[in-house]
Amino acid sequence: MKTNWRTLWQQQSIVVYRDEIEFDRLAADRIGRVFLAYRGAGDSPGDIDMSIVEFDDDAEGFALFEARTGFAGRVNFERQAFWQARACVYWVPAASVSLPWRLRLGGWRGEASGRAYRRVARAELEACLGAWVLEGPQTWEDRKQSRLERSRPFGATSTWRAAA
Repeated sequence: MKTNWRTLWQQQSIVVYRDEIEFDRLAADRIGRVFLAYRGAGDSPGDIDMSIVEFDDDAEGFALFEARTGFAGRVNFERQAFWQARACVYWVPAASVSLPWRLRLGGWRGEASGRAYRRVARAELEACLGAWVLEGPQTWEDRKQSRLERSRPFGATSTWRAAA
């Protein structure tokens, strides 16, 4: 039987469900950054392969969400004012997202159903962040507007900002 994962906003938390049972709860005010790993140009929501949430609190570390959890949709299309005010959403080409071997090989050992959502210690991912090519902070609307500007003949130069 395939495990069903999904996410849902409840008050000021994003709740993670596994087979319709609450599995974890992420306090939205503790989210430091969200990294959306995309393939292709990242111009459509279907291009997002993985969402990685970094928490402000060192003890909480990171949370990894595969596309099938719906987390990227929660970031892009729900509570847009929240994400705009936080300015914490970054876009990362999936090709530049290097993860520790343990996180990449889980599906090979028959753990694919358990990989959709994971909590990871800060020490495991922090060293990887430096190699990622970040675009942002940029909401879905900012990204769409930049794409439109770039598509115009003699249009404005790119408004994408590289993260430091």
